[in-house]
Amino acid sequence: MNKLKESEYVELKKTTSELKESIKSIVAILNKNKKGELYFGVKNNSEVIGQDISAETLRNISKAISEHIEPKIYPKIKEVKIRNKNCLKVEFSGKDIPYFAFGRAYIRMADEDKRLSIKELERLFLKKTKIYWDSQYSDFKISQINERILKNYIQRGLNVKRISFEYKSKEITLKKLELLKNNHMLKAAEVLFYDKNSLEVQVALFASIDKTTFLDIKVFQGTIFKILEQTETYISERLNWRVEFKNFKRVEIPEVPIDAIREALVNSLCHRDYFKPESNKIAIFKNRIEIWNPGRFPEGLTPQDYIKGEEESVLRNPLIAKILYYSKDIEKWGTGLKRIYDECKLNKITVEFRNTKDGFKVILYRNEKLAAPEKTTQKTTPQVTPQVKLTELELKIFNEVIKNPKISRKQIADILNIKPGTVKEYLERLKKKGSIKRKGRTSAGYWEIIER
Repeated sequence: MNKLKESEYVELKKTTSELKESIKSIVAILNKNKKGELYFGVKNNSEVIGQDISAETLRNISKAISEHIEPKIYPKIKEVKIRNKNCLKVEFSGKDIPYFAFGRAYIRMADEDKRLSIKELERLFLKKTKIYWDSQYSDFKISQINERILKNYIQRGLNVKRISFEYKSKEITLKKLELLKNNHMLKAAEVLFYDKNSLEVQVALFASIDKTTFLDIKVFQGTIFKILEQTETYISERLNWRVEFKNFKRVEIPEVPIDAIREALVNSLCHRDYFKPESNKIAIFKNRIEIWNPGRFPEGLTPQDYIKGEEESVLRNPLIAKILYYSKDIEKWGTGLKRIYDECKLNKITVEFRNTKDGFKVILYRNEKLAAPEKTTQKTTPQVTPQVKLTELELKIFNEVIKNPKISRKQIADILNIKPGTVKEYLERLKKKGSIKRKGRTSAGYWEIIER
């Protein structure tokens, strides 16, 4: 027998005196891999010391497993020779995840057993019962689907040769895309082709490397396709771009590769946890871009597993993923993180993948060498940045004044859904802070932005 070593599938124990911990390890391995092996008589450093074995020893192990593991499992327990010493081998398997030891659930992480939290247990139960948000019935009707978006989607699928049928009607097309069940529209269709769904992405632009001062806040709503376009445009307009001339042609190159940004945005919308009400969030700092979605990384897996190409994709929203694949918004299941990593590596950009308490974050670090204004341009219309710290509402009103210097208090109130009296108060604050001043006393007057 080859040298034994602890792993995600194998646990080593010196003696049966460690039976209680052994039962926890069996449960942890089952919850991770659905099968595994445990050896008594071998230290965790792989040293074989042997184990006294009797009929009673075998009965005690079998009884402990039967009484303390739920749901029940039926392991094979047998005596084996390892380096001429008597040891016990316990082979176990089970698909009825999650398993509990002494009323608690554990999961294997490398060669350690970690107790599962309530949220992690919820995810295991969902996985067990295969309840997918995108396969649930939608409360909306087929008639509310945006036909233009649906037609454009089918055409894109035809163009990339991943769809083989022409658009005929909303109902026929949704059926062919498997987005209807028993004549009911599914939730996947809701976020893909219905404009007034609940999906939104909050975007914030910050002045430095922390959240002390923000320069802009936006909320993008609509279909996945619309939000992808809006967020990609918003980020790209706020990147630094360098100019090179290749073959006598001007080429603009962003500090962070757009393909990596696009892939991160698609992943964040495709693989988010739609059972959670939180919005996706994008934060643009001076030195990095953070793209966050609710829903942690698949339990027991790491981003590195996918970067190495060693794992199959675990789809949280298989219907949404399939639709995005047909239009080539995703290239191949399970390759998104690797594509982000490879693109950043090619462009010498640092990327970080991070699990947060309730979600998953991709962090793309900006190229500091491109930050000097004289060397770069920004692909955006001219913007005025306030030179003093403004509150969120002050900044929103300031931005409306920039867009339309002749805007009235009532117009601002209507746009921001606040009272005209509140607008008047905040305009006075902006005047006192030296950000704006009024020119003219009549309705023909206008606001002037004070630049320093």
